[in-house]
Amino acid sequence: MELSVIIPVFNEEETIDELQEALFRNLRDLDRSWEVIFVDDGSRDSSPDKLEKIVDEDPEHFLLICLRRNFGQTAAIAAGIDHATGNIIVLMDADMQNDPADIPALLEKIDEGYDVVSGWRIQRKDKFFTRTLPSRIANGLISWVTNVKLHDYGCTLKAYRREVLTGFRLYGEMHRFIPAYAGYVGARIIEVPVKHHPRRFGKTNYGLERTLKVILDL
Repeated sequence: MELSVIIPVFNEEETIDELQEALFRNLRDLDRSWEVIFVDDGSRDSSPDKLEKIVDEDPEHFLLICLRRNFGQTAAIAAGIDHATGNIIVLMDADMQNDPADIPALLEKIDEGYDVVSGWRIQRKDKFFTRTLPSRIANGLISWVTNVKLHDYGCTLKAYRREVLTGFRLYGEMHRFIPAYAGYVGARIIEVPVKHHPRRFGKTNYGLERTLKVILDL
């Protein structure tokens, strides 16, 4: 397997069908083998049922992992990485604020020789004071402490060569720091602008307390 796309899911029943269609539309014409791994993180809505239907209809390309309860995004990502078989691993959110149409651009940079390609949401569609401003503060702190300079550590949409994801375990909110871990072992890292759409369904699972957790992990 050449490409594994890992997507944590928590109460995203309204977006799942659109997400699956967008993934298939943007991945089917890639000149490489691919799989999408959905990790249901203890959803309390119909997300698991919808995901199971997708996997039943196309088991060649879609895989579902169901966690027994809500463990958090980092644990869900770690479970997805453990089950992924691709040489390249792409992480993204399930709420359709990340755009699957950006995946080919990330892969182009991997093909150019980069080990980590980090999405940069230049035009964020989140509330400024509760999401965007705290994120900018956290990005500045992380870049200063780790000396791995990125504008948008909080953007889940990133592509990694598999080898830079080995040798450490994820916990807390530590998936945000994967580029820093990779930088420590000499990975070549680049940022690319990606689209960011407003959330159309449900509500965000993250607030100001998320920034505090990230700072504590840092």
